[in-house]
Amino acid sequence: MKTTKQFDEILFQESVKKHLLTSTTKLENADNKELYLSIVRTLAEITTLNLLETEQDKTIKSAKSLNYFSIEFLIGRLTGNNLINLGLYEKVAQVVEKLGKNLADLLEEERDPSLGNGGLGRLSACFMDSCATQEYPTIGYGLHYEYGLFKQIFREGQQQEIPDIWRDLEGYPWEVIRPKLARKIGFYGHVEIYKKNGKKKRRWIPSMQVNAIPWDLPIVGYENNTVYPLRLWECQAISPFSLDSFNNGDYFEAQRSLIDAGNITKVLYPNDNHEKGKTLRLMQQYFHSAASINDILHRHEKLGYTLSSLPEYEVIQLNDTHLSIAIPELIRVLIDEKDLTWDEAWNITSKTFAYTNHTLLPEGLEVWNESLIQRLLPRHMEIIRFINELLMKEVHKKWPNNIEKQRKLSILKEGSDRTVHMANLCIFGSYAVNGVAVLHSKLLKERLFPDFDELYPTRLKNVTNGITPRRWLKFCNPGLSSLISKKIGTKWPAKLDQLEAIAQYADDAKFQQEFMAVKKQNKQRLTEWIFMNMGIKLNVDAIFDVQIKRLHEYKRQQLNMLHILSLYYRLLNNPNFDMVPRVVFFSAKAAPGYRVAKEIIYAINKIADKINNDPLVNNKLKVVFIPDYRVSIAEIVIPAVDISEQISTAGKEASGTSNMKMALNGALTIGTMDGANIEIRDQVGKENIYIFGLEANEVERIKASGYNPFNYYNCNPLLKSSLNLLLDGFTREKDRTLCSIFNNLLQGGDPYLCLADFSSYVKAHEEVEKQYHDQVGWAKKAILNTALVSKFSSDRSIRDYVNNIWKLTSVKR
Repeated sequence: MKTTKQFDEILFQESVKKHLLTSTTKLENADNKELYLSIVRTLAEITTLNLLETEQDKTIKSAKSLNYFSIEFLIGRLTGNNLINLGLYEKVAQVVEKLGKNLADLLEEERDPSLGNGGLGRLSACFMDSCATQEYPTIGYGLHYEYGLFKQIFREGQQQEIPDIWRDLEGYPWEVIRPKLARKIGFYGHVEIYKKNGKKKRRWIPSMQVNAIPWDLPIVGYENNTVYPLRLWECQAISPFSLDSFNNGDYFEAQRSLIDAGNITKVLYPNDNHEKGKTLRLMQQYFHSAASINDILHRHEKLGYTLSSLPEYEVIQLNDTHLSIAIPELIRVLIDEKDLTWDEAWNITSKTFAYTNHTLLPEGLEVWNESLIQRLLPRHMEIIRFINELLMKEVHKKWPNNIEKQRKLSILKEGSDRTVHMANLCIFGSYAVNGVAVLHSKLLKERLFPDFDELYPTRLKNVTNGITPRRWLKFCNPGLSSLISKKIGTKWPAKLDQLEAIAQYADDAKFQQEFMAVKKQNKQRLTEWIFMNMGIKLNVDAIFDVQIKRLHEYKRQQLNMLHILSLYYRLLNNPNFDMVPRVVFFSAKAAPGYRVAKEIIYAINKIADKINNDPLVNNKLKVVFIPDYRVSIAEIVIPAVDISEQISTAGKEASGTSNMKMALNGALTIGTMDGANIEIRDQVGKENIYIFGLEANEVERIKASGYNPFNYYNCNPLLKSSLNLLLDGFTREKDRTLCSIFNNLLQGGDPYLCLADFSSYVKAHEEVEKQYHDQVGWAKKAILNTALVSKFSSDRSIRDYVNNIWKLTSVKR
C-alpha cells in the first residue's frame, strides 16, 4: 500500500493485524483504543511515504516554497480529516465494520493535539490544508509542545488549568521523528570580536546550548497524494544527565540541563506575569525561529543554490509578531556564519520575510525589554540596533529632522527600561505586510501604522482569512455535505464557489425541509453529547445560540451574558413576556493570568447554574458553558448552530473565523460591523444577517467625547434591572466576583462599550426570534448563508497570498 490509489482492503486488514500483534494484542481481543492505534499506524505508513515522495520530488525542489512560521497550529484530530483528504473514509469505514467496530467510535479515541489556542492556530492549520490541496510547496514550522495550552476544567464555576497530556504512553501515531534534521540552538553568553582575513568580525558565543529535534506531522492534500510536513521542534538537552552529580547524591543537579531544556517546549504561551515567564517566552520564540531558519538554509544550500538567491526560492511568512526574532536571526547567520556583508544580508532578509498582523489591540503586539534581549540574545540586540539605525535613516530621508516621526516609527522606544517593538521590526524587515479582513487592513493603515503606510505606501495589503471546507463542512457535517453533493455533485470541497448553485434551492420547499432536517439531526447529536458529558437536558427545538471563541473582553462574552440576564429578568417579572425556547452555548478558555476573563467565565457559570435549575423559567432558557474548548468540540457544535454570536466591539476584531464556519453550516450571524462580519454581510445580503451596534468610527467618536456607562445604565430600565441581578439575583450573600463584573462595567468604565450596544443588541435578538417563528423564511436565510460564503474558503485566501505576496507556482504530483 504505497499510495491511496493503490488501496487494497486485504492488505490494509493484514497491516492492521500486524500492528496489533506488535503491541501484543490479537484482533479478537482488541479494544477501541488498540484498534484505533493500529489503523492509524497503517494509514501513517501511507502518509509518511507520500511525505517523503513529495519531499524528494525534483519539480518541488526546484520551485519556490512557502515557510509558514507560527507559534501555534490548532490542527485538531487528524484521523478523520486525513481519511477524507485521502479519499479513504468510506473504504476504511467498511473495513472497520467487517472487523466488528464502528469507525466513528474509533475516531473518538484520538485526543486533539494541544498545539494551539484560538483563531490564530486554527487559521494556520486551515492554510496548511489549503496549500497541500492546491499543491503550493509548503513547510509549516511550529513547536512540539509537551502539554500545549492547558486542559480546562470548572471547579465551582471557576476555570482551573491542568496539563493537557495529548501524547499518551503510545505516543501520537501520526507524527514521525526526523533526528537527522536536528539543530543546535544557543542562548545567553557574549559577543566576541575576532579577525578573519584581516577584517574585524563579530560572533556570538552562547553559554547555553540545546538540541532542536524535529517531528513531522503529515498535512494531506485533498485527493492528490501530496503530503507536506508540519515540522514541530522539540527542545532537548544536549547532555541530559550528569553521572558525577548523581553519584555525589545531587539528583536534581544531575538532571538540571534536562529540566531547563524541557521547559522551553513544555507549554504554549507560558504565563508571562513575571520575569521568568517573559524569559521563557522569548527563549521559546527564538528556539523556534533559529531552528527553522537553520533548516531552511540547510535545505537551500543542499540543493546547490547561492545564498543571494534565497528570496527566489523561499518565502518566510510570519504569522503575527511572535516569531519576529527570526529577522535578526537570519541576518546573524548570513553575516556571522556565512561571511556575507551587512548590505548583502539585509538585501536577502528584507526580500524573504512577509508578515501577517492579527490584531488592532496595541497590547497584542510583542514588546520586549531591551535588557532581556541583551541578556538572552546579545548578538541579536546588536543587530536590532543596527536595523533601527537603517530605519531611522529612511525616516529622516522622508521627514528630515521630524523627531515625532522618528519616535513613532522607531523599533526602540525610550523609557525607564528601553523596549523593542517587534511589529515595527516586522514591518521594516518584511517586503509585504497584510491584515486579515478589509476593515482590519483599512484600520491598520489609518490607526495602527499610518506612518509606516505613508513611508511604504504599497507594503500594507489585505488578505481576508478563510477556512478549509474539507474539515469545516465535508468532515464535520456529513449530513449537509451529502445533501449538497446530491444537488451539485462532489467537486465542491476543492472548488467551494460551486456552492453558489445551492442558492437556487433556497425557496424549494422540499430542499428546505431536507436542509432543516439535517440541522435538527446535528442539534440532536449535540444535545446527546451535552447530556452524556454534562448531564444537562436540552430542547432540540430551541434556538441554539452559540458563542465559541477565546475569552477576551473585546469579544464581549459579557454582552451576551447581559442579554441572558435580560431574558431571565423578563421571564421572572413580566407575566406577559413569552419567548421561543433558547439555549445559549459558550465555550472558551481564558489565559491563566487574565483575571477579568476568568471572572467572566465564573459569572456565566453561576448564571447558568441559577437559570438551569430555576423552575420559574420553565425550560424556556438554558445556558451551557462547555469546558475545554477544542477543535473536536467545535466539530460537534458548529453544525448545530442556529445563531452565531460575533459581537466584538467594532474596530477590535481583526477578522474572526468562527463566523465563517458557522455561516457555512447554515447559521445566521448576529454581529457588529467588525472584522469579516462586514464581508459576510456583503456576500449573504443584509437581509440574511443581523447587524447591530456602533460602527468603528462611532466607537472612536463616543470614546473621544467621554464615554460614561452610567448614562446608559440609568436611562435603560431593562439594562439596569439586568445588571442589578449580578448584585442580588444569584446568591443570598453578595458574590465578590459578580460584583467585580458589575463594577468593571460601570466604575471600570466599560472599556468595550457593552452598555452602549446593549439596547441595539436586544433589538437584534428580538428580530431573530421573530424570524424563527417563520421556519420557512428561516430555512431560506440559512440555505443562502451556506450557499453564499464560498469567498471564505482558505483556498481563496491562499490564492490571494500566492498572487499578491508569495508568487508561488502550484506543483502537481
